[in-house]
Amino acid sequence: METNFTPLMSLAGGVLIGLAAVLLMATLGRIMGATGVLTGVVMPYRPSDWSWRAAVLAGMVSAPVLAVLFTGFRPEIAVPVTPLMLVVGGLLVGVGVTFGAGCTSGHGVCGTARLSPRSLVATGVFMAATFVTVFVVRHLVGV
Repeated sequence: METNFTPLMSLAGGVLIGLAAVLLMATLGRIMGATGVLTGVVMPYRPSDWSWRAAVLAGMVSAPVLAVLFTGFRPEIAVPVTPLMLVVGGLLVGVGVTFGAGCTSGHGVCGTARLSPRSLVATGVFMAATFVTVFVVRHLVGV
């Protein structure tokens, strides 16, 4: 499977994600974990939090659309797995988020920046599981 190395686009995306996380923490004192944001919109724990969570999700959805409209560049999106594998992967991520008490954006971006021991361990586990999964899927299963 061929991949495209895009260091400038990746850097720009990382800077924007970091900036959004810092702004959310600075303005509302909240962690920008994507799964927690989505969960708070679907099943609001505090109704007062719903509007900022919906705004963050709206930004996640609208930003790529706006980028295409302003640049005219539409990146090719290739999903090299079957729909069944996508569903299974999504369910496994959901289980991991539940047991890990957070997702890669919450622990990996926000938690590690705050040097949270729990987030450092969680991010290490995420990365190790990713390495093993990619190795198994690409080299042992052959997808």
